[in-house]
Order: sequence, then structure tokens, then C-alpha cells
Amino acid sequence: MSMPDVKTPQQWMTERGLAIDDLVARSRIDTRALDAILHGRYTPSPQQRQALAEALGVSVEQVAWGHVTPVESMYGHGPQFGRSP
Repeated sequence: MSMPDVKTPQQWMTERGLAIDDLVARSRIDTRALDAILHGRYTPSPQQRQALAEALGVSVEQVAWGHVTPVESMYGHGPQFGRSP
């Protein structure tokens, strides 16, 4: 049994000739949320993952859901406590 192709949403979009407007219409995900998902600034919910995968014409398992923006609030105590290390 072969493994399915796993690609980023952008790679699937390019392969399928889809623009962000196409995905907004097909997935019914808000444009700003979809843009954040595509640029790795937002981790989609399971429902959003399903909707986006269906809009791309692939299974959820075939999409690489990388979250690439570091979560700054995870380090130190945050600005409300003064200087963080």
C-alpha cells in the first residue's frame, strides 16, 4: 500500500490552479483566517482542516499543516511582568 502525497496547502493550490478566492468560496473559511492558515500563522480547527482539504480535493491526511510562526507568549512571563529573559 503506497503512502498518499502530502503537500502544503499552497502546493495543492498551485497543482490544482486555485487562487485564494477559489478556496474561500469552496471552503467557506473567512479570507483573513484562510490567509493566516496558508502562511502558517494560524492552526486551523479540525472543521477548518476538513473544509480546506475538501476545497483542495484531497484528504486531511494529504495536507501538511505546519504552524511556522513562533508563539512568543510561550517564552518568559510576558511584557506585563517586566523584562523577559
